[in-house]
Amino acid sequence: MEKFKTILSSAVPLAIENVDTDQIIPARFLKATTRDGFGENLFRDWRYDKAGNPKEDFVLNQSVYKGSILLAGKNFGSGSSREHAAWAIFDYGFRVVISSFFADIFKNNSLNNGLLPVQVSDTFLQDIFDAVSKDPATKIKVDLEAQEVSILASGKSEKFEINGYKKECMLNGYTDIDYLLNLKDKIEAYENARS
Repeated sequence: MEKFKTILSSAVPLAIENVDTDQIIPARFLKATTRDGFGENLFRDWRYDKAGNPKEDFVLNQSVYKGSILLAGKNFGSGSSREHAAWAIFDYGFRVVISSFFADIFKNNSLNNGLLPVQVSDTFLQDIFDAVSKDPATKIKVDLEAQEVSILASGKSEKFEINGYKKECMLNGYTDIDYLLNLKDKIEAYENARS
């Protein structure tokens, strides 16, 4: 996994609430067993018409919006436990999803795959949406170490919560196995002391 410290980026605003995992990556694309290639089908049914042509009104098809931050409506990632949803968002190029509420399973799948779910208040989420609507180039700073997200243009910021273990894993680029391997010397010392 890549190390995560700070992201400074513009954001892509998906102002839709209650987005479930089947909307993020439809079930018909879940046949692969590796994480690669899922990004091309991210929000597939919203991005393309039945003939496979991009829908101009969908935000991911609008060139004015770019960046490694997905700004999402409340209750993002509900529905079935589908790790592929986090894979698709990450594979597309997003490193952060900001919302005012995440489904727990989606949040955990994201953290396990290097995608940072940042939960902010409804008010601050609206502040970010407003700033991006006013200027699509608005920069958002997400500082994992400080656990803070900021709108650079206005100076507004808000702290966010994250599990301490998952924070350490993301800061160091550890998977769960990498974390245990990092502790190998301490584990062996403990075992040797008890034998």
